[in-house]
Amino acid sequence: MQSLMNYYQFSRAEWSTFHAHNFASVSDEELESLRSLNDAISMDDVKAIYSPLRHLIHIRYRDYQRAEFNLSQFMAAPHHPHPFIIGICGSVAVGKSTTARLLQLLLARAYPDKRIQLITTDGFLYPNAELERRGILDRKGFPESYDMDLLIHFLNNVKNASGTVRAPKYSHQIYDIVPGEEEVIDRPDILIVEGINVLQLPSQAPIYVSDYFDFSLYVDADPALIEQWYLERFGMLLDTAFTDPTNYYYQYAIGDRADAFAMAREVWKDVNLKNLNEYILPTKNRADVILHKTDKHVIDRVSLRKF
Repeated sequence: MQSLMNYYQFSRAEWSTFHAHNFASVSDEELESLRSLNDAISMDDVKAIYSPLRHLIHIRYRDYQRAEFNLSQFMAAPHHPHPFIIGICGSVAVGKSTTARLLQLLLARAYPDKRIQLITTDGFLYPNAELERRGILDRKGFPESYDMDLLIHFLNNVKNASGTVRAPKYSHQIYDIVPGEEEVIDRPDILIVEGINVLQLPSQAPIYVSDYFDFSLYVDADPALIEQWYLERFGMLLDTAFTDPTNYYYQYAIGDRADAFAMAREVWKDVNLKNLNEYILPTKNRADVILHKTDKHVIDRVSLRKF
């Protein structure tokens, strides 16, 4: 277990007292639309966990804006704001996407005059054909399967407020980059970047993805629990894929279910768990805030970086 000596640690009850009165109104329908497959989130989570988190981000964003303005004054230069970028990291199937989408909604409510956008790093995976050419299709999700130069170039353009910036689009339905389609990031005030790799430090790289972040989160849970959520999600994907031959999971949905789950367990052990232990989990202590989950995706404690 990694040491959290450089973090303040709070129980769910303690964290909920930090500015929870600033609870932002969210409907049950909105929560349901934000929830990832097999994730769980409640109105109490919004009030106890995410409302204080949104307020903390508000404080950091305000300080960021003030520092940018002061720097422009120091240089006697016109003030040109740059976007505030939030990174969200964690394992496959831990619930990063739900956290990212909920934060996007809460920040949009807090700043109705600001543009709040979200992107995942899945679009920066090499296409499957390229992964096959390199002989690393079975290491999809590992650091070498991403076009990190493209991701850093993308973030550099966003951070420098270079106008409309485009990125490849990934589809979990086809399990690949979508040819001819793009994600468009158009001069955001706040950009949320979600992915398993956003806090990693590629060897011999002159600059890291996290160098562009102004605030970062890590969604944490025991690996045995994450495996359970991963397999439950796999089963739900099979239940919805058997009518669509274009769906990546169709081949498993129409076959023997026991064989399909045996394959999923092997993928978890040989790919996802190995990636988590070797490359994702070691980045946890680089995050500003760690949200720790227990059974049923309940966040039971929050760790806040001291320095």
